[in-house]
Amino acid sequence: MGKFVIKTTKAGFKFDLKAGNGEIIASSEVYKSLASCKNGVESVRRNSAKAGVEDLTVEGAPAVKHPKFQVYTDKAGEFRFRLKATNGEIIAASEGYKAKTSCLNGIESIKKNAPEAEVVMAE
Repeated sequence: MGKFVIKTTKAGFKFDLKAGNGEIIASSEVYKSLASCKNGVESVRRNSAKAGVEDLTVEGAPAVKHPKFQVYTDKAGEFRFRLKATNGEIIAASEGYKAKTSCLNGIESIKKNAPEAEVVMAE
């Protein structure tokens, strides 16, 4: 079972969604307050379950309405995804993956883990 781990940073708070094996699936931006960070967690829970996948690595791929996961390649040529809420805001983003299949597996992991994941504060 996955979990959201909220941690304090110099500028505020951020969360990581971790899979059952402890690997980070996605991370948030830095929020100014703990309350807004927790709202971000709830947004990931709500939006991830119903989000479609828009593959920006395929030319001419159809656009998907929000909420959605966008798959893209970064400057290093690695595959990444970002979860966009209904309003188009990015609410979580992945690390780079060498293989597109691994990136898509990360999206499936979020869909599976996020809705029921517990929320804990980092120690």
